[in-house]
Amino acid sequence: MSLLFESQYRSGLERKIAEQLKQHGVVMQYEKVRINYVVPERKTYYRPDFVCEDRKIIIEGKGRFGHDKSDNKGAQERQKLCLVKEQHPDWDIRLVFQNASKPIYKGSDTTYAQWATDHGFKWSDKGIVPQAWLDELKQQPKRKSK
Repeated sequence: MSLLFESQYRSGLERKIAEQLKQHGVVMQYEKVRINYVVPERKTYYRPDFVCEDRKIIIEGKGRFGHDKSDNKGAQERQKLCLVKEQHPDWDIRLVFQNASKPIYKGSDTTYAQWATDHGFKWSDKGIVPQAWLDELKQQPKRKSK
């Protein structure tokens, strides 16, 4: 059990509080307890790059799809796409990578392409929209029968 006064502190303020507690004979532990909690639902929106509403197809261009593991932006972007895909299964989200062979973060064995495949996204590489996608998008939308 590490006592408050034997610990390193994250800020000058924490050190100041520790000194006050010590001066008053109060013994407390510093950062030794972990209390779990659930982050409540946060409603937000997603603005796709290119949308074909008739066919419910989205094309999302991704130059950077990973970042430093420490800044978490790449993970947040990937999570967003998974959540949108899960919550809106009627939309077909397709990814066009600038470089699909890049790792999702430095040192990772998972590339952008592998991540997309593993999560069920169609993808292409080198910033090129595949001809098959273009042909599909040029077709007349199917009429809904009444």
